Amino acid sequence: MDKKKLFAQAISKYLLGVILVGAILFLPAWSFSYWNAWLFMGILFVPMFIAGIIMLVYIPIIGKRIRNEETVLEEGLPGYKEYKQKVKYKVIPFIW
Repeated sequence: MDKKKLFAQAISKYLLGVILVGAILFLPAWSFSYWNAWLFMGILFVPMFIAGIIMLVYIPIIGKRIRNEETVLEEGLPGYKEYKQKVKYKVIPFIW
């Protein structure tokens, strides 16, 4: 699947969640001056957004580290090349 498509889906689901929770909180109050709802939405959605950004940055870093470790193991550990040929998926089954 295309990365842009996945990113668009993630952002749209996040925004849909903000809208739905906002509707659930603000419609019964009939006002946007409901500070408790704003506080709840901030506590719920701001950390979620920050965690999503961190995960986007963290995945390539982990991938680079794993490749580096594979290179070091191939050079320094006898039999690792044969193991690597037998076991193709070491991190995520059928993917990596």
